[in-house]
Amino acid sequence: MTSTVPDAVTTTWQIPTFADVLRARRQIRPYLRPTALHSYPGLQELVGTEVWVKHENHQPICAFKVRGGVNLVSQLSEDERGRGVITASTGNHGQSVAYAARLFGVRAIICVPQNANPVKVESMRALGAEIIFHGQDFDDAREKCERLAREHGYRYIHSGNEPLLIAGVATHTLEILEDQPDIDVIIVPIGGGSGAAGACIAAKAIRPEVEVIGVQSAGAPAAYHSWKARQLVEDQMSTFAEGLATRTAFELPQRILWERLDDFILVDDAEIRQAIVWMIEKTRNLVEGAGASPLAAAVRLRDRLAGKRVALICSGGNISPAQLREALNS
Repeated sequence: MTSTVPDAVTTTWQIPTFADVLRARRQIRPYLRPTALHSYPGLQELVGTEVWVKHENHQPICAFKVRGGVNLVSQLSEDERGRGVITASTGNHGQSVAYAARLFGVRAIICVPQNANPVKVESMRALGAEIIFHGQDFDDAREKCERLAREHGYRYIHSGNEPLLIAGVATHTLEILEDQPDIDVIIVPIGGGSGAAGACIAAKAIRPEVEVIGVQSAGAPAAYHSWKARQLVEDQMSTFAEGLATRTAFELPQRILWERLDDFILVDDAEIRQAIVWMIEKTRNLVEGAGASPLAAAVRLRDRLAGKRVALICSGGNISPAQLREALNS
């Protein structure tokens, strides 16, 4: 059941521009290489049209968010670097901040829910971040993180309401359209919405006719209902796919999505698990739930996509052994 977030939309955000995306590419180029964009006959047969996969699961942290983390942390002031950074995450955003903090010699503290994906937690620790477990879901961890930031003066990095994060992750769509300029549709997973917001900024600047479609789990539809209502709402959070799992929407990504996202669909967790298996079978790539969700959406939209050239943003590959076993056995 949805509920409106009271007094949520109160901040005037600086919405990133395409010029910011181009600057972000220059900023991250010394540290991150462009990722592969591959087409697979098996996926084309499955979806019934030409399909390309943007392999953000091939990033150093196996997730697209590292683009935003490097763009933001590389531009912190000396004061901010000295105070250290803190953020909340279900995993991939936390990995991106930890990776960038290690790169630039900054202390990083990551607040995660008690049931956070152990693969992602281990990665954050290995990157040198301090981990604080708190609460049952992302929003519990986020509230703890915000309290600690106020109490200790850390530089708080919100996982969505950060223009430099959005400009950074938008570079994945810039790369897609440079590699394949005739792409008609880009399907992108949505949790907090930074990746989809970035996709919209880049795609609409390069070729306004490109259709950007967001996909989220029906088990955590806060962003979907916020996009439909054009206001921030809270909703349930019961999906296994932690990359899609937020129970509140984020203001800055939503403002971009309200203006530029062409469509938004929900898929259920069974469809996402099936898409994980298909990705393994058809592309020989290990992907997490969020990373498989664009394929689940493309199969759902098969008739609508007929005759179009479709890019799927495979946002990450950080699946836990338990999640993989459940997908293979479902």
